Amino acid sequence: GPSGSGKTTLLGLLGGVQKPVSGSIRLLNQKLSALSSAARDRFRVDHTGYIFQQFNLLPFLSVRENIELPCHFSKVRAERAKQRHGSVEKATTTLLAHLGLKDPAMLTRRADSLSIGQQQRVAAARALIGQPELVIADEPTSALDADSREAFIRLLFAECREAGASLLFVSHDQSLAPLFDRNLSLT
Repeated sequence: GPSGSGKTTLLGLLGGVQKPVSGSIRLLNQKLSALSSAARDRFRVDHTGYIFQQFNLLPFLSVRENIELPCHFSKVRAERAKQRHGSVEKATTTLLAHLGLKDPAMLTRRADSLSIGQQQRVAAARALIGQPELVIADEPTSALDADSREAFIRLLFAECREAGASLLFVSHDQSLAPLFDRNLSLT
């Protein structure tokens, strides 16, 4: 949908960041609107990976520290990363490699030294680590050219498929619609 149609608000509601004024939201058999703020935070960190439009990487942290942040807040995601990859650290390097950032030196670079494309991939790895059931992407390709956009989306699809995660992707760019199995329009 176009700017101002409520895409980001919808994601905030589905991600448990916001509470609905009326009605309720059920996600993974959990009624989000019935949870306290702290319980919604716990649910979100355990079950949802979020790729923000501006990526929201912590600039003073390294790439590794940014990616592993969800595992510091969620024992559930840390345990899933360990079960699947042997360790959180191995999960980090595997995700980065799958997303096209194979240079080991990348792990120690500060987030504020990265290109937009690198920041995007680090944000995706942070969202995917620990296999959350839902990955929410809020306009994550808005700063990319057409070729980079499509390549990133295909990588994101592959990673979500491998992790068994559902992907909720929001964009105002209608040219991306054919890449998705299902499209909804907000107007």
